[in-house]
Amino acid sequence: MRRISTLFAALLLLAATLPGVAHAAAALSSRTQLFYYPWYGNSSGAYRHWQQGGHTPPDDVGANFYPVLGPYDSGDASVIEQHMRWIEQSGAGTIVYSWWGQGSYEDGLATGVLAAAARHGIKVAWHLEPYNGRTAESTVADIGYLTGRYGSSPAFYREGGRGAFYVFESLRITDWSALDQVRSTAIVLAQTTDTSKVAHFGGMYTYDAIAGATAPGWREASAYCDANGLVWAPSVGPGYDDDRAVPGNTTPTLSRDNGATYDREWQNALASGADWVSVTSFNEWHEGSVIEPARSSPPLPGAYETFSGAYGTSGAASETAYLDRTRYWAAQLGGAPTVNLALGKAVSASGSQGGFPPGNAVDGSAASYWESTNNAFPQTFTVDLGAPATVGRLVLKLPPSWGARTQTISVNGGSPAEYVFDPAKGNAVTVPLPAAAQQSVRLTFTGNTGWPAGQLSEVEAYAS
Repeated sequence: MRRISTLFAALLLLAATLPGVAHAAAALSSRTQLFYYPWYGNSSGAYRHWQQGGHTPPDDVGANFYPVLGPYDSGDASVIEQHMRWIEQSGAGTIVYSWWGQGSYEDGLATGVLAAAARHGIKVAWHLEPYNGRTAESTVADIGYLTGRYGSSPAFYREGGRGAFYVFESLRITDWSALDQVRSTAIVLAQTTDTSKVAHFGGMYTYDAIAGATAPGWREASAYCDANGLVWAPSVGPGYDDDRAVPGNTTPTLSRDNGATYDREWQNALASGADWVSVTSFNEWHEGSVIEPARSSPPLPGAYETFSGAYGTSGAASETAYLDRTRYWAAQLGGAPTVNLALGKAVSASGSQGGFPPGNAVDGSAASYWESTNNAFPQTFTVDLGAPATVGRLVLKLPPSWGARTQTISVNGGSPAEYVFDPAKGNAVTVPLPAAAQQSVRLTFTGNTGWPAGQLSEVEAYAS
């Protein structure tokens, strides 16, 4: 298998160097999500961001690499179009748009980015940045604003009917209970691996391009997300160097090591069982974490680094080396959605024991549970997914501390089967289904060796 993967990688890299190769021939991976920064400006010689660190554009910019496009304007339609072509070349199907509040500079450019993304089959998720005065309540309002203003765009990212919103520096706020208001319409990710800090969130990500090299806490975070129906989206990056943008900064640098660093971080992400992989970054030039092409012959000789040597490339071929390598890793991750389609959806049951209503089985908690009327088989439990969806598998769970039992269940009127819930295996069973579009999932319980009722702590529905 390792030899096959190596051969596949070599073929991909070879294809990237051949003239006329259509990089978009393969399907884009919506699970590969690039952090995208629209904060740069270059209007009539008035620069935004490029002068950071006391630099004087156009030749002297606040970055350790120099863009192929020079110190560009994020609102320039030709720049946005080129960015989307490069993102398409990378195989990534989603960008995570850096957004700084309602009416901000970045908010004003979002319509143009969404339109260009739609032309290239790219989806747009949102990186909610820590603007002055941000609170949990204002974040809920921002999610409503973004969904209302941009939700009609075909590029607006949705999975299971829910948009995706990453909250940068989420630990600045301690009480996120307001997020419960948008749980059914939004997947909101906290920036942390501390599982005690993600109550009310729909997932976790890390952002830090340096930490990805050692992946501290990633396996624990992934296991927690898996057990609680959350999205695990660790962040990977090709390297980190902000010396020109932040002179005198003591932040460590992380060498690209000719691409070995990027490969190691991707391997760590896949080994951790990532649902999505968030890439830091497409174009955060100040931190030297970019995969956007950097000029192989920059101005001011000796002032800038280049991508020369990455994956054995040099000169102009090196400029797109990280796009092409991202395409390889995006293919390994794939594009199938992995979000629980049943979470927070409407449910009903033929009966329930007092204190254990059916809603407990779609609330994202393995501790709460639904229990049917006792001694009254058969009993049914139905989840309305809200819209037709192609469901390929169900995961049925009981509280992890419960003793073993076998429940007899049929799905959508099919033949009943016995499912063993074993605490040694997390009291969870997977039920594969023939992939077919359906708006609801109906479970019929006719037996339970542990208690005379149907029982579920969670029912999860996945597209694959």
